[in-house]
Amino acid sequence: MSLFINGFKDSKNVKEFKDLDSAAQELLLAAIKARENAYCPYSKFPVGAAILTENNEVFTGCNIENGAYTAGLCAERTAAAKAISEGQIKFKAIAVVALQENGFTTPCGVCRQFISEFALNGDVPIYLAKPTNPPLRVFCTSIYQLLPESFSFAK
Repeated sequence: MSLFINGFKDSKNVKEFKDLDSAAQELLLAAIKARENAYCPYSKFPVGAAILTENNEVFTGCNIENGAYTAGLCAERTAAAKAISEGQIKFKAIAVVALQENGFTTPCGVCRQFISEFALNGDVPIYLAKPTNPPLRVFCTSIYQLLPESFSFAK
């Protein structure tokens, strides 16, 4: 089965949910649950995210829209802000769940840059799925694959 991810035909990174390790499965299920709380009256596009931190805590988030569009928050940054505000600044894995008919929903450019700053060991696996419970198929990627040359003051 070939899928288009970020404009490229890619099927090698598509895995069956049942074949993922239990940590990745739990992260995806947490993202599915977080998606239920999305506040998206304008786009009608609910997204859920879950982040696994360095000390194995999970923080979830959903997208939060606002009439002042730039004031809205993506699910990934909502989950990240919750983790960071609790002192957890190293991310081990991230799951993003949304319903996009012709592929998987990847983090936007702002979220990619945001996540890259908190990636444990310079990269973090990202699991993308549709909101079935459990997901049927999962696209496995990483922040480095999505944003290979992220901005950093340290570079």
